[in-house]
Amino acid sequence: MRGIRIARLAPWILSIIARPYPNVTYTRSIECARPITEATNSEFSFFSSSFSTSNLEFPSATANPRLQEGCRKNGGDDEDSDNDADDDNDEEEDGTVKQLRAVDEGLVRNVNTVVGILCELGGNRVEMKNKLEQCRVRPTEELVDEVLSRVRNDWETAFTFFLWAGKQPGYAHSVGEYHLMLSILGKMRKFDTAWALIDEMRGSRNGVSLVKPHTLLIMIRRYCAVHDVGRAINTFYAYKRFKFDMGMDEFHSLLSALCRYKNVQDAEHLMFCNKDIFPFNTKSFNIVLNGWCNLIGSPREAERVWMEMSKRGIRYDVASYASIMSCHSKAGNLYKVFKLYERMKKMGIIPDRKVYNAVIHALAKDGLVKEAINLMKTMEEKGIAPDIVTYNSLIKPFCRAQKIVEAWQVFEEMLQRGLSPTIRTYHAFLRMVRTAEEVFVLLEKMREMDCQPTIETYIMLIRKFCRWHQLDNVFKVWDEIRKSGLGPDRSSYIVLIHGLFLNGKLEEAYKFYTEMKEKQLLLEPKIEEKIQAWLANKHIDVCQIKESKDSQSGRGQSGKQTRAVSVKHDRKKDFVRRPETRIAVRERGFSF
Repeated sequence: MRGIRIARLAPWILSIIARPYPNVTYTRSIECARPITEATNSEFSFFSSSFSTSNLEFPSATANPRLQEGCRKNGGDDEDSDNDADDDNDEEEDGTVKQLRAVDEGLVRNVNTVVGILCELGGNRVEMKNKLEQCRVRPTEELVDEVLSRVRNDWETAFTFFLWAGKQPGYAHSVGEYHLMLSILGKMRKFDTAWALIDEMRGSRNGVSLVKPHTLLIMIRRYCAVHDVGRAINTFYAYKRFKFDMGMDEFHSLLSALCRYKNVQDAEHLMFCNKDIFPFNTKSFNIVLNGWCNLIGSPREAERVWMEMSKRGIRYDVASYASIMSCHSKAGNLYKVFKLYERMKKMGIIPDRKVYNAVIHALAKDGLVKEAINLMKTMEEKGIAPDIVTYNSLIKPFCRAQKIVEAWQVFEEMLQRGLSPTIRTYHAFLRMVRTAEEVFVLLEKMREMDCQPTIETYIMLIRKFCRWHQLDNVFKVWDEIRKSGLGPDRSSYIVLIHGLFLNGKLEEAYKFYTEMKEKQLLLEPKIEEKIQAWLANKHIDVCQIKESKDSQSGRGQSGKQTRAVSVKHDRKKDFVRRPETRIAVRERGFSF
């Protein structure tokens, strides 16, 4: 990757690479969004004048703020989320599945040793345990977290290592390690094994239960991720069995989990069915409203819920306006965004950062660059400093509109303010590039700024290279996924197999399909249908070729005998009495 020539790169990419960045240190961390807790009930059956246009200049920072957290997974409360992969592909919001960064040399060496053994002997569990015993690595909480994070897409290997570590003398798993293992099992749909692990948590450490409300919330989220709403609700009822509270916060957590994985209709139904036990309030409606606005992206359904709130006397708050404005902003309805903004101000609701970000995104998407920049100045005048989401709200529309210079200007301004770009910032630029050289140079720049590519990054690049018919680069990215420890997971297999099908590489697609089945990853129905159709056609072709060869050899022998008899017969009889003969030639070259 480092040997790529960049002399033929586009001028804009060269200019940004050659330009020095501010002399700051970027620290990378995974931001764990705090879950919104929730619960459930047994009745459930199943052109505004306020925008200044005076100056186009960026507002100057009065003080250099402390550099924020590095390349985060979600980039904060990013309004304009990018859906690059399937739902199964996302990391846990609770932070249980994350890629840790070991800094101790001894820990790094031990982690590499253990991971090497697990990868080499993944299919032989007995030999794997023997090798782990012989390597003399003592399990620690940091080592177990790091190893599980690296092998999280192979649940059998991860679970084998987890059990081995728990049996080592002087070591006991922490609650966080149990949660990490539960998340891995749930993501691979091994729910029976996950519940057995929860039973183990209940009786561990001299009868002291390690099961927490967050333990059940992980299971609820995993059921919601596979759209098993019934079992998610049953898990919510398990709060009583574990003697946990089932209040409004827990109900909100259930609604949030359902909406997060696009079960918004079920969440809304649940909310209405349980109105007697969990009365309607603004937060409940906001969760459902945000689901329709930002997860489903349906302005029509969002307006319906918005009107329902008004009919039932539910008071709107700043979060309500932020959600509905974000929805219309993404839909490109600038007039509606302005109208909601003015109505909010008349009601005395003070806009927060999310509201400003939605309006800025709508302005930038509609090409009103001056107004968007001046609204950022208005934010600062009111004491609300722009964050990374604000800058992403500008960068993404610029990149989609191919406004390259403006996008990089905003990017540099963000760096000068001490804000570290998120992975979504780089995704916006990666979608804009048009050559493989630019892609790999930008990846190197990401790593230099301590922003490591995620599995979504690699999936996006696989799609891009498949569209460009550059299969060498596709497999280069695939090797990067394996080396990084991020996968491959189910979503990356699906994208790769689809791409190979589109490029006519059916044998290679079948190879990865077989590999996917061996890892017990859930198959996509479309891929299964295509593979089975291809196998059936392949079997028919093989049979036809075999029959053709047999027919050719058989007909050739009988033809020789017939011709010998005919010649002998012709010598004895008159020409008039000779039988007529025809020769039919097939396309494949043999005759009869």
